[in-house]
Amino acid sequence: MPPFKPLMLAVSTTLLLGLLPLASQAAEAAPAAQLEAARQEGSIWTAFALNRHLNPFKLKVEVEDGVATLDGKVENDVQKDLAEQVALSIEGIDSVDNRIAVGSDAVEGNPPAMVQRLEDASLAATVQSKLLWNSNTRGLDIQVKSETGNITLSGHAQTPAAKELAGQLAANTDGVREVFNYLSISTADSSSSEVQTTLEEAREEISDAWITSKVKASFLYSRNLDAINITVNTDDGLVSLRGSVLSSAEKRLAVEIARNIRGVRGVDADALLINS
Repeated sequence: MPPFKPLMLAVSTTLLLGLLPLASQAAEAAPAAQLEAARQEGSIWTAFALNRHLNPFKLKVEVEDGVATLDGKVENDVQKDLAEQVALSIEGIDSVDNRIAVGSDAVEGNPPAMVQRLEDASLAATVQSKLLWNSNTRGLDIQVKSETGNITLSGHAQTPAAKELAGQLAANTDGVREVFNYLSISTADSSSSEVQTTLEEAREEISDAWITSKVKASFLYSRNLDAINITVNTDDGLVSLRGSVLSSAEKRLAVEIARNIRGVRGVDADALLINS
């Protein structure tokens, strides 16, 4: 299995889906494990491409028996760790062999127009992910569009508070320049929607690993939080934060972000220290 994947496979899930007929034709000849590994590699590449903090031009992915091997180059250690967390969030990936190198030349040679399209697509996907991960906005009918860093939210929210929260989540995303919140307030079916959301959450099995990866990613996406020195662990839905932040405001923000991730039952930040 070649380590490099075509860039356009990473750029959009549409192109990824376009390859499914080819995968189907090869199904009889290829072992099931190899097909599953190919699916996982495609999912990781798509996730990389839709994340504005990662540059897929310089990354390689290979999966075998649930182990994702990452290679290539990124600009800093935060991006290296984020790439690992993104890979771990893919279903069926049990561990990551992170061989990514860190270097300042990781972004050289990228076509500007393509980079802008990729950044807009990944920024919109980042905001959409934050809305889906948040326990208070996951059930909202929200469409997200990004154009040169300007985010437009459209659709429906059940309350003014939910509309405001969606705007705040978008505005607090690293890379967002301005948010145009065009969500309309629709309370007619709010009770039934809340009941349906509660039932769906009850049926979900949210793992500790899923919670940890989403808390870490949300920290890294935040423009007002330096997450490089924060360690996240989850045990039975209880999130523990350790390490250091620069201010009490950053600590409060870290706790708030973690508390609002779906599946989180509580947050312990006693070991998250404030550097004076």
